[in-house]
Amino acid sequence: MIITGDDPEYIAFVKARLRDQFLMTDLGPLRYFLGIEVSSTSDGFYISREKYIQDLLAHAALGDEHTIETPMELNVKLQLTDGDPLSDPTGYRHLVGSLVYLAVTRPDISYPVHILSQFVSAPTTVHYSHLLRVLRYLRGMITRRLFFPRSIPLQLQCYSDATWASESSDCCSLFACCVFLGGSLIAWKTKKQTAVSRSSVEAEFMLWPC
Repeated sequence: MIITGDDPEYIAFVKARLRDQFLMTDLGPLRYFLGIEVSSTSDGFYISREKYIQDLLAHAALGDEHTIETPMELNVKLQLTDGDPLSDPTGYRHLVGSLVYLAVTRPDISYPVHILSQFVSAPTTVHYSHLLRVLRYLRGMITRRLFFPRSIPLQLQCYSDATWASESSDCCSLFACCVFLGGSLIAWKTKKQTAVSRSSVEAEFMLWPC
């Protein structure tokens, strides 16, 4: 395994060796890749998805300019039987799939995307209205981005929490966690627990593995 580190001369050497073996083009510093925008400053790196969100909103064709401050209502509990079935669920499935990919760099929508993705097999009008709420939230928060500072202490910290019996269909709890390396958020997850906990304390103990 070759580790380039931050030595510019050695990085140039590795690139030259790769060009000798493969057909490749040096595109310079990373700026845009698979819908992810990367900008570099003297303080660190920013990762954003502004263009991806703009394209997603254009595809959704919301028909208004409303924005919402939160991606999902507090304590909302969606069920399979809420509302009327969509005549064509294709649009719902496409938008949820796009949001799943967006959540890779937008932890603020991790929870609502987890909830809405549970109904892709048979979405209803109520599920779709909550999906549009997430899109309106993204419209108002389109400039939010992740920051990774250049100089950070290599201290690993993890924060976690859990709801108790929040899933009305099976009484399972949801848990979420986020992992920081210094001041940089490097991993996060929202997931339904596989077993039913009998108390909020038990739900907390069942957090791991995250």
